[in-house]
Amino acid sequence: MVRDGYFYGAGLLIAAGLLFWLTSWPWALVPVLLAAFFLWFFRDPERAIPTGAGLIVSPGDGLVTETIRLETPEGPRQRISIFLSVFDVHVNRSPIAGTIRQVRYQKGLYLNAMNPASAERNEQNIVTVQGEDGYEVTFKQIAGLLARRIVFVPQQGSAIGRGARVGLIKFGSRVDVLLPAEAEVLVKKGVRVKGGASVLATMAARLEARP
Repeated sequence: MVRDGYFYGAGLLIAAGLLFWLTSWPWALVPVLLAAFFLWFFRDPERAIPTGAGLIVSPGDGLVTETIRLETPEGPRQRISIFLSVFDVHVNRSPIAGTIRQVRYQKGLYLNAMNPASAERNEQNIVTVQGEDGYEVTFKQIAGLLARRIVFVPQQGSAIGRGARVGLIKFGSRVDVLLPAEAEVLVKKGVRVKGGASVLATMAARLEARP
């Protein structure tokens, strides 16, 4: 469990104890239920991380809402968007192994994470990882309508493993993954994925084509 769960849960259980002592048990029931929710929300289950060259795993749990090709200042890319509801695990993981080349925080709005405009206009943390095989993958932690805090722990320049925990987004939110144009996307809209465990795409064809 993420430590935030203990903070929220402990505070609410203390409040429940005070209410029970000062009033009666029905008044204490609400904070007890809220404490149970927060302890459940901040769960951090272990995941079996796929092995194999060129695999790109999901940075979060949720529903794939979009897979598109787009132009960026760095050239053509593919984007996979994943919506995290309040019922999903909100711990984020690195999609590939490599070195964190850039971490950029962007202030913004709190539009509904299902809104396509949230990809550019919402508050977000943008992380670029250079893979051990030379290609780069960028993923965005995007705040949603309910999310009000983005947490990212590793420092720029540090090494990271595929599927390694990197932070979380509190409450409903979204994660986008920007892939090289030649990546083979293995998921489609409507599929549910798990952070660190579900393979989104592969760079195997590019690696095999290298001299």
